[in-house]
Amino acid sequence: MSFQIALSGLNAASTDLQITSNNIANANTIGFKTSRGEFADVFSGDSVGIGNGVRLTDVRQEFTQGNVEITARQLDLAISGNGFFITEDNGSLLYSRVGAFGLDADGVVQNAEGERLQIYAPVPGTNGFNQGRLSSLVVTAETAPPQASTSVAMNINLPANATIPVVSPFDPNDPLSYNHSTSTILYDSLGVSHTQTYYFSKSATGWGVNMTFDGAQVGTSQPFTFNSSGTIATPAGGNIAFPTIALTNGAAPLTAGLQLGATTQYGADFTVNSINPDGQAEGRLRGLEISQTGIVFARFSNGQSQTLGKVALANFSNIEGLQKVSDTSFQETFSSGVAQRGEATESNFGLLQSGALETSNVDLTAQLVRLITSQRLFQANAQVISTQDAITQTIINIR
Repeated sequence: MSFQIALSGLNAASTDLQITSNNIANANTIGFKTSRGEFADVFSGDSVGIGNGVRLTDVRQEFTQGNVEITARQLDLAISGNGFFITEDNGSLLYSRVGAFGLDADGVVQNAEGERLQIYAPVPGTNGFNQGRLSSLVVTAETAPPQASTSVAMNINLPANATIPVVSPFDPNDPLSYNHSTSTILYDSLGVSHTQTYYFSKSATGWGVNMTFDGAQVGTSQPFTFNSSGTIATPAGGNIAFPTIALTNGAAPLTAGLQLGATTQYGADFTVNSINPDGQAEGRLRGLEISQTGIVFARFSNGQSQTLGKVALANFSNIEGLQKVSDTSFQETFSSGVAQRGEATESNFGLLQSGALETSNVDLTAQLVRLITSQRLFQANAQVISTQDAITQTIINIR
């Protein structure tokens, strides 16, 4: 019987060595969670109370937080706190703390094993996300389409002591036919830029504004007036309309109104405080940005951004009940409970950090000490077998 007891001890020590060596081997594996062997003694029911050895009862994962290392790579993600990334592999959902993601040829965000990162898709026309359904994160927009300009918001000051120009009628090439001018850039429906210049002229009743588009005059002078406090009186709100401009490059006709609601007439000199035209040229994709709450933005060279979705996270009532499959991924089991889906920073979920990865939580010092302990246990059990063999040999030699 002692042979069998010592043999079970050898097997237990060997299993503990395997677990320890696996922990040490994965000390630099991203998102790896250390394991430990749990053992129990074996009884046959003998009333004497001497056990029959030892057996392995469980290999338990320790889901403590690993260190977060900065990588500065946009698709590297780390969870600080509770939660798992949700990935999809041929219809099966897997859960992992490994946030090293990249793009495939179709722009699908996936990990090194080809498992697709799951997100909540944005709801069109709102700032919300569809949390009732998971979808894969896909980055397909390499360009942001151009947007035609429709309005120019202008905040300027026109001097109250200005005099009426000495030359009439208005001529954009003659500075004596107007008091002040300023320009801005507008974009047509194809994203082509055009120069629009506004000319302000004092009149007997107030002010007038003329406009040129790429050097050509558009329409006639549009009047506006100020009240005694120096703010716009007419037209209401300072909204001035100009004729629609027909374009010859194939773009749609352009109509861009002038908004002078913030313009003033004070005793100071002519000042341009701000000119804010809308519209955008075509933009090239510059990169992705992921917030701490998991919202994924595509940033473009023209300043536009597009919301692609929100990273979905999952948690479990008993994370130690998850079944390890491979490549630091886990599957849901009856013991773990049903996956509780959520989002970063909400409920009991941690926050996301882009440009960072969670490292292994293996404590190398503790593992090396454990390695020595397992080695001693193996040697001790081997010594038991050697001692039992000597006793057996002595008995055999009795004549």
